[in-house]
Amino acid sequence: METETATRWLTDAEQCAWRTHLDVSRLLMHQLEKDLQPFGLTNNDYEILVNLSESAEHRMRMSDLATATLQSKSRLSHQITRMEAAGLVRRVNCESDRRGLYAVLTDEGMETMRKVAPHHVASVRAHFIDLLPPEALAALHASLTPVAEHLRGQRGKA
Repeated sequence: METETATRWLTDAEQCAWRTHLDVSRLLMHQLEKDLQPFGLTNNDYEILVNLSESAEHRMRMSDLATATLQSKSRLSHQITRMEAAGLVRRVNCESDRRGLYAVLTDEGMETMRKVAPHHVASVRAHFIDLLPPEALAALHASLTPVAEHLRGQRGKA
């Protein structure tokens, strides 16, 4: 960390870009969450369903799912408990590691994904993708990739 005397304050243009990013991130996630509410899902629920639906055998170790969704193991455990009660997932013991657990997508969970995914994609399109021309999307991807790679590299560091 830099000392206060060496602080590189944001320029007006940098401050504008940063604040716009924060504003868009919060507003977009709020809107996507709102659009999932009629299905009884949260953004966290949907992210878990996506991860499980795209995994081999529709299952993931709980620890890997926590990492993939940026949740603490405790928070994920509570989330999975709620999703189990809704019939979307179930926990299964890991045969090779008695302490390990898998989260497994149920048939009902997969059916929920099939039903909700088209609506979620339409929401992402309406509130993000279709508002930007293809060249802006490509530039956004190119601009944010180094940030994502840097932050992935920071995970797990003290």
